Amino acid sequence: MILRVPIKHCKNCGTAVVYRVPDDGDTKERAVCPACSTIHYENPLNVVGTIPVLGDKVLLCKRNIEPRWGKWTLPAGFMELGETAAQGAARETDEEAGAHYEMQGLFAVISVVRVGQVHLFYRARLLDDRFDPGHETIEARLFTEEEIPWEEIAFRTVREALEHFFEDRRRGSFDRVHELSIV
Repeated sequence: MILRVPIKHCKNCGTAVVYRVPDDGDTKERAVCPACSTIHYENPLNVVGTIPVLGDKVLLCKRNIEPRWGKWTLPAGFMELGETAAQGAARETDEEAGAHYEMQGLFAVISVVRVGQVHLFYRARLLDDRFDPGHETIEARLFTEEEIPWEEIAFRTVREALEHFFEDRRRGSFDRVHELSIV
């Protein structure tokens, strides 16, 4: 069961929608406008971010916004229209950490079915240890694996991404993209 507010009105004409299987051969119930026949599709939201690393340390940001105010996370957020996933991850790293970095490859794709989200994390190599966090971040700080406040990690996706990152680092290779599902 996805935890989203259902569509109530047509985005084109404002008429109250009805939920039914469209007459176009679709097999899923959708929000359909009885006035203008617009079919409204509800699709997952993409969350994009980075795992920024300097030497043996990972950069985490302490959240200054809800949900999970005061908890630690990787720099990440919702992808915007008009940007690629990598551009969105870079933008979020700029906004939340104010870090200087070089983008690297896609590291993990995590489907969070319950909330209709897909989280994409990229590796990033920090160029220095200077940060200028934006308004969504209380503090940006580097942690070794042993120093990470695991009980204060904001989201399960971040925990999973970090655990896989450290596992790959121990085995000496980042040769795969991790595909995970949280139901």
